[in-house]
Amino acid sequence: MPPRSTTLAATPRPADEKITFNVGHVDLGRIDLLVRDGFYAHRADFIRTAIRNQLERHADAVHQAASRQALVLGIHHFSAADLRAAVAAGQRLQVRVLGLATIAPDVTPELAREAIESIVVLGALHASAAVKAALADRMG
Repeated sequence: MPPRSTTLAATPRPADEKITFNVGHVDLGRIDLLVRDGFYAHRADFIRTAIRNQLERHADAVHQAASRQALVLGIHHFSAADLRAAVAAGQRLQVRVLGLATIAPDVTPELAREAIESIVVLGALHASAAVKAALADRMG
């Protein structure tokens, strides 16, 4: 009898951030030409590929800078329980994330201020507007 396969539930991936930028007409035409000729599926595919190529090209510099600045790479989530535990332990967090930092929706502005001493996020911070406002003077 063949072994049974098990399907594991995947952790949901956070939505990508949307950015807007200007591109010159000639560059845009060159991108459209590559798309039309089948090198890329669409403009966004070209742009994502170009960004990935540049990030790969500078991977050592990014790694060294992240290490030097003590940044945690990836996705870091802070729940209300995490923050309450830090407060109970007499700790104040210095949040330093390269990627995505999320603060749970049930975290109050008061709890965030009590638990978080400073916050630096290179990438995106997902938190309620009230929590972001409460931490505004601690963001670097």
